[in-house]
Amino acid sequence: MTTRATGSFDVKITPIATDTPAEGSPLGRMSIDKQFHGDLEATSTGQMLTAGTSIKNSAGYVAIERVTGSLHGKTGTFALQHNATMTRGAGALNIVVVPDSGTGELTGLSGNLSIEITGGKHGYVFEYVLD
Repeated sequence: MTTRATGSFDVKITPIATDTPAEGSPLGRMSIDKQFHGDLEATSTGQMLTAGTSIKNSAGYVAIERVTGSLHGKTGTFALQHNATMTRGAGALNIVVVPDSGTGELTGLSGNLSIEITGGKHGYVFEYVLD
């Protein structure tokens, strides 16, 4: 049975390294620090790799983050894998729980997380199964 968790999060993205070639896509690496609130009370740390383009609002990123905290009162850790592209402003984002990454009471966790940004505030909807 799928369960839905919702809430907000604060995020800090810090550049670690950039590579801006004379020609081709500029690449970047950044650290991610998040604080989740709501049904998921947790912190996360991770890293993001980015590729920009010469076309405005076109880019891509991949990221992995480790989440530590409680989900509907069950404690443990799990990893999230991000894959995202933006094509001239049209975004596609896929964030999934890394299979078998759950620990503690979150062992057996699977699911998808979506991000909603409204008025500059970040929210999440996490559809998950806990076997």
